[in-house]
Amino acid sequence: MGLPVASIPAWASVSAIVLFTALSAFSGPADAQRRERAGKEVVDAACGACHLSGKDGAPRIGDAAAWATRTGQGLTMLTEHALKGIRKMPAHGGSTGVSDLELQRAIVYMVNNSGGRWVEPAAMRTSTLTSEAIVQQQCAACHQSGKDGAPKIGDRAAWTPRFAKGLDRLVASAVHGHGGMPARGGMPGLERDEIRHATLYMFNYGLPAVTPPPPAPAPDPHHKLVSGLDVYFGMMRAEALRSQGAKAGGTKLSIPSGRGYYHLNISVEDNRTRAPVTDAQVTMQVSDGMTVETKTLERLAANNAVSYGNFFKFTSGNSYNITTEIRRAGMPSPVTANFEFKAP
Repeated sequence: MGLPVASIPAWASVSAIVLFTALSAFSGPADAQRRERAGKEVVDAACGACHLSGKDGAPRIGDAAAWATRTGQGLTMLTEHALKGIRKMPAHGGSTGVSDLELQRAIVYMVNNSGGRWVEPAAMRTSTLTSEAIVQQQCAACHQSGKDGAPKIGDRAAWTPRFAKGLDRLVASAVHGHGGMPARGGMPGLERDEIRHATLYMFNYGLPAVTPPPPAPAPDPHHKLVSGLDVYFGMMRAEALRSQGAKAGGTKLSIPSGRGYYHLNISVEDNRTRAPVTDAQVTMQVSDGMTVETKTLERLAANNAVSYGNFFKFTSGNSYNITTEIRRAGMPSPVTANFEFKAP
């Protein structure tokens, strides 16, 4: 039977939904994507603090007799002891940043360096439980009714203060146990990611799904809006123009000989009125960082349209910055539009 849908209180209309949106970013498989450390790395970073010296009765690495009585219990039992804590060792070995897989690898490393021949786990198990199933099978026993002060499922007012110190700390609290809640909610086999997702499920329950906004369209590299002017940039190989009879629109062109030439073309419109700009003086500077070529663009008229263009030579493989400067009578300063081009 599914959980009842919780109503959204008025206060949640902004604050809770904003928090939900932020927390949703943490619900993905970010932890699963990080590199899981080998057993030796975990021992060097955490376990060795006690197991290298035998502090507080911890079996010392290399002490075959001390480990022999423990290896007979098997990796599953030793892992459960490490997860829950045993004698003076705190839950999870006192290291909240160590994953379950890393903890198992550390145990295997210590066993193998104390006379054992275990195989280090290669990958974490694949869970067959969804967040909803975990909550319904285990967490709901307390979180459905709020037993022993547990925040109820879907009660954002109760959950929000618990998230104040960060999701990672809340998950660590669930891993180790807190108040009346046992370690890992009483399911020792739960992975940290499963606890994370179950926690988010209980917080988000009853909130409407948040649909991310559609991605913004990629900017057109051949169009710039500058100071109220729409500036459009185009170019054509000189060879293509020769095949068309040396014309751009209806204007006869004087095409330079040789390879690598392109006819660069600019058209300009008033963004508010959509009227073409036909009275501009346009210059263009083409540079690959080593050389600079500057030319005035010729006014080209065809089919009631006006544009400005000229020929420039490009070297294959080079990247160019193209700076266009547009001057008009009555304008206090020129309008500059920048474009980029990499010669094939």
